[in-house]
Amino acid sequence: MSNPFSNDIFLDRKKPRGSDFTLSPGVKALDTIQLGEMERSFRSWAKDSPRKDIRRSRQRILHIFLLIRYSGAKLHEILSLKSVDIKLADRVINIRGDGPESSRSVEIPDDLVKDLDYYLQEGSFKADEPLFGIDPAHVRRKFYERAEACGLPRSFGNPSTLRRSRSVELMRGNLPLPVIQKLLGHSTPGLTSTLLDFSEEDMHHMVRRHIDLESKRRTSARNTFFGKIISVIKGDIQSEVVLLTLGGIHITSIITNGSLERMRLGKGSFVSAEIKAPSVFIAGPERDLHVSLENRVKGTVTQVIIGKVNAEVLLRLEDETELCAVITSSSLKRLGLRAGDEACALFGSYAVILNIPVC
Repeated sequence: MSNPFSNDIFLDRKKPRGSDFTLSPGVKALDTIQLGEMERSFRSWAKDSPRKDIRRSRQRILHIFLLIRYSGAKLHEILSLKSVDIKLADRVINIRGDGPESSRSVEIPDDLVKDLDYYLQEGSFKADEPLFGIDPAHVRRKFYERAEACGLPRSFGNPSTLRRSRSVELMRGNLPLPVIQKLLGHSTPGLTSTLLDFSEEDMHHMVRRHIDLESKRRTSARNTFFGKIISVIKGDIQSEVVLLTLGGIHITSIITNGSLERMRLGKGSFVSAEIKAPSVFIAGPERDLHVSLENRVKGTVTQVIIGKVNAEVLLRLEDETELCAVITSSSLKRLGLRAGDEACALFGSYAVILNIPVC
């Protein structure tokens, strides 16, 4: 079977884990972290207007981006969607491709289901009414603007680049190539015979499992963050590793050189970072704290559970993830923190445990 991505991507087993796919020179694709930055940029921009009509217009662009980003569909396929094509209960969208072979049902994440549900209710669309009704050239211009707002080259906002980025992301997630081809509407020699090994139910199960895993990474379990290593400073015995999370938070960890080599970690590797709750210190919202702890994140207290000796404090961080700290009840009383208060969470680099995420 031919590989539709073979001219763009090749495997390099010498690369650090999490970056086994190398793009050929000149081929543009965003990684998961960059796609996350684009999504945050779109969401912030969509809300940033006092006028309801402008916000509504920007919401249309945002949802077009989200649909391309998570389905890997072509721009004209998304623009031709009707409300009848959105199956929220099944968490899928039905894409009308260029022909019978490219028409397909694509799984979407729960977050996007909620976004689309709100969008559909606000618009009160009829079953056969187009969801967007917008000029493709206008969409492309806005995509280019958002790419530049993220500090990326303008061309990285091209819908075809987002589509290619999704294919690379799925390949890094170890989804079988025939399944990826089917999701993206590719028709290649030998594809039909290869798909005989996968029933429609099998493919939907594999994709749903992958999407659910992606959703967990975006929301993060308590005190666990998924990100990409952006810096490694290697010392004589230990190394300093800095990662950028999906939510745009920088986290510094210190690990042994042996662990660095055994896990094959390097700049560009994708890892998860775990911080034990007793290792997290809580401070008030003061801006000029002078402490030696390398990691400091701001958040809002969402829950406080007080015991005789210890207290559990749950923070909602700026990227909507959660961080839990266990401190003494006397410390909590001294801080005077309650639900709704702003606070800072601090933890040292030695408290951050790095793991290779399971795909």
